[in-house]
Amino acid sequence: MGDYPVVYNFFRSLRPIIEKFSPDKVYFVLEGIPKFRNELSEGNYKANRTSPGNEFHRQKATIINIVSECLPFIIIKHPDLECDDTIATLVSKHSRGGDDCTIVSSDSDFIQLMNCFNVKLYNPIKKSFIEKPEYDYVMWKALRGDATDNIKGIRGVGDKTALKLVNNPDMLREVLSDDKKHKIFEKNVNLIRLVDFSNDLSMLEYTEGNSDFKKLKEIFLDLGFESMVKEKTWENYQKTFEGVNSVVFT
Repeated sequence: MGDYPVVYNFFRSLRPIIEKFSPDKVYFVLEGIPKFRNELSEGNYKANRTSPGNEFHRQKATIINIVSECLPFIIIKHPDLECDDTIATLVSKHSRGGDDCTIVSSDSDFIQLMNCFNVKLYNPIKKSFIEKPEYDYVMWKALRGDATDNIKGIRGVGDKTALKLVNNPDMLREVLSDDKKHKIFEKNVNLIRLVDFSNDLSMLEYTEGNSDFKKLKEIFLDLGFESMVKEKTWENYQKTFEGVNSVVFT
């Protein structure tokens, strides 16, 4: 593991996930700049977050480089939107095409996609699937806000009250008859709802994947990941990625 614990843990955790789902296509989605959300929130969107630091970003860059050079994953991003929006778009495009889609993430924002598409959401930290909500998740979150993204909800509305409002149109209408509360709600909906730009993919930037396991093994050895390249372990590691198609949208 040495000086690259983030890199080591990523690649050690990656194989079991691929083995579990046996995907025929894997998208490795990178972050863009949330331009419209920054403008809408006047620069307050996610302003409460602290940077994980230069060391984390160094190891993150190493992961991206290794994936792009050695694995059959499609690396993809929209420069002016968040990775969440790109993932929502990929789900929209593939699910409408009849494909089964699974999002592997601990980000709760993806729960809203289960209201719209036949998609599964797997939390790799809890190692469990997220249940589909029986209510409009975007409306619920717009009412109670999202502290993680620095989105303030309507004053006095918590989880339980938001759920009551979503399930009671008359009560919701009464609350939103207040102009100030209505403006907060509408703004939050626009901040929280993921963008589906599948009708225009021209801004997408992507590179198709590679399958260079010889190089991957050399990199692992250089980084001191000896336990991952032992004969039987390495044989299983390579086999896990067989069948992954690195061509975009086929």
